[in-house]
Amino acid sequence: MSVRARRLLAFLKENGASATVRLLRTKLGAAVAGRPVLNKIKAGSLIAGVAGPPGTVSEVVRFQFPSLQPLATYLIPRPSLPRISLITDSIGSGSLFGGVGTALLFAAQLANRMNATLRIVTRTETPSPKNVLQILSAYGIQLRHEIQFAFAPVPGNDDGAGPTDGATSGLDIGPDETFVTTSWWTTAAALSSVPRTSIVYLLQEDERMFYPFGEERVQCEQVLRSEDIRFVVNTRLLFDHLVDNGLEQLKRNGLWFEPAFPKSLFQPRQNESGGKKRFFFYARPNNPRNLFHIGLDIIDQAINKGILDLAQWDVFLVGKDIPKVIFGDGYLPTQCEGLNWEAYADLAGTIDLGLCLMCTPHPSYPPLDLAASGAVVVTNKFGNKQDLSSYSQNIICADLDTEALLDALREGVALAQDGGARSRNFAANGLSGDWAQSFETTLQSLVAGR
Repeated sequence: MSVRARRLLAFLKENGASATVRLLRTKLGAAVAGRPVLNKIKAGSLIAGVAGPPGTVSEVVRFQFPSLQPLATYLIPRPSLPRISLITDSIGSGSLFGGVGTALLFAAQLANRMNATLRIVTRTETPSPKNVLQILSAYGIQLRHEIQFAFAPVPGNDDGAGPTDGATSGLDIGPDETFVTTSWWTTAAALSSVPRTSIVYLLQEDERMFYPFGEERVQCEQVLRSEDIRFVVNTRLLFDHLVDNGLEQLKRNGLWFEPAFPKSLFQPRQNESGGKKRFFFYARPNNPRNLFHIGLDIIDQAINKGILDLAQWDVFLVGKDIPKVIFGDGYLPTQCEGLNWEAYADLAGTIDLGLCLMCTPHPSYPPLDLAASGAVVVTNKFGNKQDLSSYSQNIICADLDTEALLDALREGVALAQDGGARSRNFAANGLSGDWAQSFETTLQSLVAGR
């Protein structure tokens, strides 16, 4: 039996008949359209438990870590203006919140400060210019020069596989170009392709925590220990954690900034739910660090114990890939997915109390978004993340323990219902409202160090 036949049988066994039928229909549609149907089976590959032809060690390693392969680049003459290239996985609608949005804002501000053009390079999805323009417009940022877009896809494990429409065959790079990378894997791909001193790694989480102890974690740590690239870290809290946990070189080649929450976007808004208060849960089941199922159980217990009285509260699950869920004796919460930037900010402004869990040292954006919008928020402690009152006294931190989180929700309900105390805390928020101000020290240091 051929390798392809064995792989098809393995796919059928693992995924079932309906998935196999869909796969065959897709292949048939490709054949009718004149597109390639069968991808080359790469040397050193292992798919659905069926090995391809023997491969060299480098081929086997490349198959396992395709995103770490060097960017395909070629040198062009020095342009009339310098250029900032932001390298990220995607700027699709589902990727724009939190870290990706911050990366776009940072790269835009850096381009303006350096009187440079800005290029957005994506690796997993064709770039969507309208999404970038939406974010820059929402924050009132006007670029001084043109913006460019390029799609440099991660090499697929099968030739011809993956989204390649609009892909560049090689990325043009100019002398003295600056590259802003957004993850350890985009940094690794750049390290072998561009001058190391031209890289600015925007680090917004301890990315080692994305993985169990194993190969990916080791690869990640090697990049994070780089001595000859510049790091820009999101929050002093994360910076201190990284320095205290093996990355002492950041004292020499690292900077940090605090995020901003402009009042034009984040502010209290009128709640039109008939007098009921609104409860927000940050729901991302496919991001383990957000502790989705633990959060669901906490909410269910809070409802069953009367901490959250559904006669007085509406519950909103906000995030991505949220399953249908029933709380208590049959309550169906409102699920919100795919919100654009403005719609998300509008919703945040109507929230009274949130539960946002993040099992990492970074405070994460939703607690800060909500606090900047006038809400009370319960989140968890982790490492040196013990108290977030410097951002807002409306943020309550609790141990990752069922009773501690339930007690925090009790405290949160009481504070959310105490309009005077909640308003005083909001008025005393320590959150920045201006991205230009938040980035100022960092931008000065980067420009001076060129």
